[in-house]
Amino acid sequence: MIAKRRTERQATSPPSLCGFLAAPGDTGRNALCAIDPQADRWMTLGDLQHGVRGVARYLQDQNLSAGDRVAVIADNSPEYLTICLGAAWAGMVAVPINHRLPASTIKEVLTDAGCSYQFADRQRFRDSFVSPSRLRTCVIEDAGPLGLARAKETGLTRPALPVADEAFVLYTSGSSGLPKGVPLSHTGFAWAISKYASLRTLVEDETVVIAAPLFHMNALFSSLLMLQLGARVAFLPRFEAQSYIQAVSKHRCPMLTVIPTMIALMAKETKLLAACDLSSVKVLLTGSAPLSEKTLDIAKLIFPCAQIMNTWGTTESGPACFGAHPSGLPRPALSVGYPIPDVGVRLAGGGSSDEGVLHVRTPAVMRGYLNRPTETASKLKDGWYDTGDIMRRDADGFYYFVGRADDMFVCAGENIYPSEVEQRIEAHPEVAQAAVVPVPDDIKGAVPVAFVVPKPDASLSEDIIRNFALKNGPAYAHPRRVFLVRELPLAGTNKIDRKALVLMAGADARTKQRMGE
Repeated sequence: MIAKRRTERQATSPPSLCGFLAAPGDTGRNALCAIDPQADRWMTLGDLQHGVRGVARYLQDQNLSAGDRVAVIADNSPEYLTICLGAAWAGMVAVPINHRLPASTIKEVLTDAGCSYQFADRQRFRDSFVSPSRLRTCVIEDAGPLGLARAKETGLTRPALPVADEAFVLYTSGSSGLPKGVPLSHTGFAWAISKYASLRTLVEDETVVIAAPLFHMNALFSSLLMLQLGARVAFLPRFEAQSYIQAVSKHRCPMLTVIPTMIALMAKETKLLAACDLSSVKVLLTGSAPLSEKTLDIAKLIFPCAQIMNTWGTTESGPACFGAHPSGLPRPALSVGYPIPDVGVRLAGGGSSDEGVLHVRTPAVMRGYLNRPTETASKLKDGWYDTGDIMRRDADGFYYFVGRADDMFVCAGENIYPSEVEQRIEAHPEVAQAAVVPVPDDIKGAVPVAFVVPKPDASLSEDIIRNFALKNGPAYAHPRRVFLVRELPLAGTNKIDRKALVLMAGADARTKQRMGE
């Protein structure tokens, strides 16, 4: 029976951003869930279809038109995704916004995006920064059981959209300045979704837990992909290691998409991991940040039955660039894969043809940053996007992440990539996690400083880490200062907050200077 239903879905639902919403049958199956400690709250596919059309009608009732931008500022929930899809159904553009940004930055993002309306959960509505210019707002919890003010479809007209029309505007993390708006098209998302069709047999009629924030490409794309493939999507409002482990165990998830820092945080929950069964996870996709050997080894212990696949993608280029080798060669553990069909890949500015800054060209690449013509011109040329990521290619054509070009710094004339130093430090058996940032130096230009999270019961010291780095790598790259910390600060996307680390390291250096050390 399941196989028959799978065939019918494949025949009636060609890959598209909202294709699964048009399917006439099977509307009673559960599609979305809000994970709750007391009782999970499920939304059926029929509920989702009804809700999306209701949001579309509601937005049209607000005198909004096709192309208008609609902000969403909230924790993860089924309503969040319903609103994003409802805006898309009405020909409008959803703008998921990182509510963890400073108030002043959120105001700038809302203004930069030119939002005409916003949906906010009650917590954010209480915060005055949500509405910088009296922007009209719908409070999600007050709008009905599906997060809607009205869910009637009478008179609803769905515009015919040109293929270039925007579906979303996602904002970058702002790690190198103010966040940049990235308009993404319906066709780009649909194309990227189609490249993961082989996962259907793994996830159809199964549950996948999403805890990364929906304002980030990782979670938004994963949610849309899973719905398209017939999976159930269960949302945690935010990532917390304990609740995530419990949810994955309870729902017997066959596949997960995680960020390496999530793995590091889960590893701390040793008692809970021993009590939970995570053997259902057969595929673990990691992305959004570099994967180290240490984190890979930890992931293997947490998910003993999983094939762990390192992936790569950016907000600007989408998540579909690398995959399996066409000759069936096994992917090396830390490789991001082999370029998939329909993807142009080239390496520029390196010391050889097999290393350099990655440029990609795909149907999912953005058409330009919002309101940033100068930055668009510097990053986009003839459809090629300069990712700023330095990659290495091996003899079989597999690609490996080396480091960010803008993270690289020069110490006494030598190029240092923080990710390489981090992996060297993490090779120490008592180190759980490491992050390296530069600190200005009058003589050398900049020197590396390390923040290290020890394993439980470790007996580490600054000298031990420094000597280990000196023994196992070039002297110029060893950390001149080591901070032992309980955990690394995270940005809103669950990546390591390198800005915060630079500030901490700089403050320590200034203090020592004042004290004459």
